[in-house]
Amino acid sequence: MCGIAGIVDYSGRGIDGPAIEKMLCAINYRGPDESGIYLSEHTGIGNVRLSIIDLSTGQQPLSDISGRYWIVFNGEIFNYRELREMLLQKGYTLKTLSDTEVLVQLYSIYGKECLSMLNGQFAFAIWDKVKEEIFLARDRIGIRPLFYNLSGGRLTFGSEIKSIFTQKEIVPEFSYENLSQIYTFWTAITPGTAFKNIFELSPGHYLVYNREGIKTGRYWELNYNDTFSGITINKALEDFHELFYDAVRIRLRADVEVAAYLSGGIDSSSTVAYIKDIEPGVLNTFSIGFRDRDFDETEYQNEAVKFLNTRHKSITCSSDDISQSFPRVIWHTETPVTRTAPAPMFLLSRLVRENNIKVVITGEGADEMLAGYDIFKEAKIRRFWASQPDSTMRPRLLTKLYPYLPQMRQANPAILKMFYGYKLEETDNPFYSHLLRWNNSNHIKKHFSEQLKSQLNGYSPLDHLENYLPEDFGKWDYLEKSQWLETSIFMSGYLLSSQGDRMAMANSVEGRYPFLDYRVIEFCNKLPADFKLNGLNEKFFLKKLMQGKIPESIVKRSKQAYRAPIKSAFVTVNAPEYVKEMLSPELFRKAGIFDFDSISNLLQKIELTGNSSEVNDMVLASVISTHLLFTMFIEKSHNDFSQGKICNLKIIDETKK
Repeated sequence: MCGIAGIVDYSGRGIDGPAIEKMLCAINYRGPDESGIYLSEHTGIGNVRLSIIDLSTGQQPLSDISGRYWIVFNGEIFNYRELREMLLQKGYTLKTLSDTEVLVQLYSIYGKECLSMLNGQFAFAIWDKVKEEIFLARDRIGIRPLFYNLSGGRLTFGSEIKSIFTQKEIVPEFSYENLSQIYTFWTAITPGTAFKNIFELSPGHYLVYNREGIKTGRYWELNYNDTFSGITINKALEDFHELFYDAVRIRLRADVEVAAYLSGGIDSSSTVAYIKDIEPGVLNTFSIGFRDRDFDETEYQNEAVKFLNTRHKSITCSSDDISQSFPRVIWHTETPVTRTAPAPMFLLSRLVRENNIKVVITGEGADEMLAGYDIFKEAKIRRFWASQPDSTMRPRLLTKLYPYLPQMRQANPAILKMFYGYKLEETDNPFYSHLLRWNNSNHIKKHFSEQLKSQLNGYSPLDHLENYLPEDFGKWDYLEKSQWLETSIFMSGYLLSSQGDRMAMANSVEGRYPFLDYRVIEFCNKLPADFKLNGLNEKFFLKKLMQGKIPESIVKRSKQAYRAPIKSAFVTVNAPEYVKEMLSPELFRKAGIFDFDSISNLLQKIELTGNSSEVNDMVLASVISTHLLFTMFIEKSHNDFSQGKICNLKIIDETKK
């Protein structure tokens, strides 16, 4: 794992080493072990390295055997050993044992077609000295980030936005339309970001930049066009077992210790069980507990640890821990968030790093691939209810979905109908499964300033998203549509970014995701719907697979969504001083996003009643995170973003040859 950055310039302004060095300093935590820069007349590319594979000879930038192509690479190619052997058999000579050299050599032979050969999580840049062009690519599902800005014949790119903002001519400014997307979907729709003129390369895409301009293309996409015909569940389980076993096996490849997260749910318990089967020795596992019992899963974590016999460490997270760490969290997310859930993940990865571990395997992706989220069941119940919209019994099924939410335990039918009946009968709407969630998020926008409402002028994020739907979307069944929305938007843009890459890499830790092996994804997409969501039994397939391999109580327990406290972190006498500043009239005026009076009324209501709804919690998190982002990136944009230092810098300067 690493951080990459670079500039390609055809304007004649020139590129020097210090400019690239500043970009790398801004993201030094992504690669604290060593760093490197390659310079030529029209480009400077650099890398900060977290050494995991080939610790001694894998330093970047690195060239292919001819010296024509130079690469900086963030991520892992898990099947690099097989690809390396293929190259050796074809007669190619390799100088290192790294996956980086395998990748650049593959590109020198196959060009962009090499992307289909890669099983990994990656973002990389390759400079072609002969054509004088740069090639950027990002992994299929968007595990590793890659951002860019293009202005005045100059392409600036980096693993994080702050590295781009080290260039003084690129001034941070919010994109109001993209903020509206974030307050709807929890993320901007790629290639958009929270900032104007800062773009994110979309998952499964590549980008080429040369004197003729910029061109992007897609090399992989999520689809549900094929279904296994006549497959039995036993055959499917057998095939999946072999596939998932291999996905875990190749993700254990490293020249450093590999640990795992163990949350107490079926996903992480499954990955740990497979790890123990492949490598039966001592495995270090890590988890988060919460002082607030409504969020805590410690009981299940302890049960999994005992059953799977791991060496376990955990942290107990309080509301104070969340509020104290939140500014640092937002510095790393580089986007507003509607939840505080990234904060405990930040603290957890810090615990991992304090134990001298760089790599953790996690269970993310199982919910999206095997229909584990309550949103899938919720949509199924709403469809069932919509066929008899006046029924008083059918809405009662919704109480089964969220047993971990206190407000759902005694919910009466009238409340259920009022909350869950939103656009109930619009079952033909392409976004039907997510309309309720996105409507809840939309309540954030009721607190917009008049200035922002005027700027948006009726802009609709849903209309915007409709332009990005796959061509075959209308042919898929309701579960497939909802899985595509959850995977392509929420998982890629929020879960793998704000909660995943950013929180782990803030502490120089790499996360690996066996459920997001592209072979596993494509297999799951072909499974019959009732293998995944059987009645209201979520992840039916995975539960069948793991019977007897993990504790029975974990197999049978209902899905509990990972959440973290919000109100108790911010609306309390013990709240940190910055919270008052973020909610001050002066900051509302400067930022211009939210209306001070509207938010003040909301806070008074919360303080008066002592309660805050899920929607109001989202408003709180959104306002505070947005104002933190404003103060860090926009109000203080004249400050130097390159705050860190880089280690063991190697410079390859072809302008001096």
